[in-house]
Order: sequence, then C-alpha cells, then structure tokens
Amino acid sequence: MSKGLFVTATNTDVGKTFVTALIVKKLREAGYNAGYYKAVLSGLEKTEAGLLSSDAGYVKQVAGIDEDLPNLVTYVYENAVSPHLAAQLEGNPVEMPVVKAAYAKAAAKYEYLTMEGSGGIMCPIRYDSTAHIFLEDVIKELNLGTVLVANAGLGTINAVVLTVEYMRHRNIAVRGIIFNHFHSSVLELDNKKMIEEITGIPVIALVQEGDTEVSMDADKLAALYA
Repeated sequence: MSKGLFVTATNTDVGKTFVTALIVKKLREAGYNAGYYKAVLSGLEKTEAGLLSSDAGYVKQVAGIDEDLPNLVTYVYENAVSPHLAAQLEGNPVEMPVVKAAYAKAAAKYEYLTMEGSGGIMCPIRYDSTAHIFLEDVIKELNLGTVLVANAGLGTINAVVLTVEYMRHRNIAVRGIIFNHFHSSVLELDNKKMIEEITGIPVIALVQEGDTEVSMDADKLAALYA
C-alpha cells in the first residue's frame, strides 16, 4: 500500500520545489520506489517546454523519475497568480475528485508518494460561487501528514510558529521542519533551537544553496510517510 507525504511551506519562493526534489531523489537513490505529484501549477505555458521548465519538470529531472509530465501535475494555468485566480481567469477550476483520482493513480505506481503544495498552507486553489478549496482541504481529503519548508534566516520563527499553530488548529500533522537557504550562522542556529522549543517539532534537515542531497538518513526520511 502506498504511503504519502505532503510538502508545504511558510510562503511562496521559499524553495519548496528544490527541497521536494532532494527528498524524492534521496529516497530513490536509497532504493525506495518513490514518486511525485502536484495538483496545481500556475504561471507557465501549457506546452511540453512549459512543463519541462515547471516545478514538476524540475523534480522529474533531479530525482530521475521516468514519468510523463502530465502524470505529475493535473491543473496547469498560464497566469502567474494564485491558482484560484488563475482558474477564474482561465475558466478551468480545480475539482477535488479529479485531484483525488490523479493522486490515486500515482499512488498505485509508487510506494512512497510525495505531493508538493502550491505556495503556503493557506493558498486557495479554488474560490468561486461553487466551491472553496484550500491546500488544507486537499491534505485532509488525502489523509496526508506534512513536512514544512521554511527559510533559515531572519523572520522564520514567526512564520514557522504561526504556520504550525494554524495547521495544528486544523488537525494537520506536521512531521518535521526543513530549513532552506541555511548558512550555519549564529542567527540560523538559534532559529532552529527556538522553533524546536516553541513548537516541539524537530528541524529534520538543513539545506544549503547548491546542495545535491538532503542531509538526513533515507530510512528516517521514509518513516515520515504514512
């Protein structure tokens, strides 16, 4: 039976896709049957070249996934705005049953399936007169635990603690926090200490610019999936 994990972030442009690619790569290189799925992408052309340059294309390349790109992402929007607005502008709203079916298809092929979110946890992927769907709704529908990606630097204590508390309030399990853009500074090391003390959640990996692997044991990484 397939196990899943959802990768979210404190905000957009934190490096969630970079970290996700390293996670999947780590598992695959350790012999795990690991795959990737993302429900929604915005801000790219609906062409083969567009998909290759997308988050899904990046993860496919870095992690060495032999999979057709349309199987890695379901909804693609050209407007570089929040998915809910892009869907309104382009007339192609996200349907939860479609996302669930695509996830199930991927889960049937991969034992360890990593699903990447869009932006932060509060990112709306559909908001119209028919339905309101946020990333948290997808996480709950698929019954996934999460890993939270955050910047290592100044301001991250506030961003991480608020995100974790919101997710706890929504009964979403946060299994670990990953720092991106880590430079081993006194500030960043203190951020790690403070976040772990305040939230009670471990910072499980510290990712630096240009890293080619995530700094944690593959078996411990796999244990985060359920």
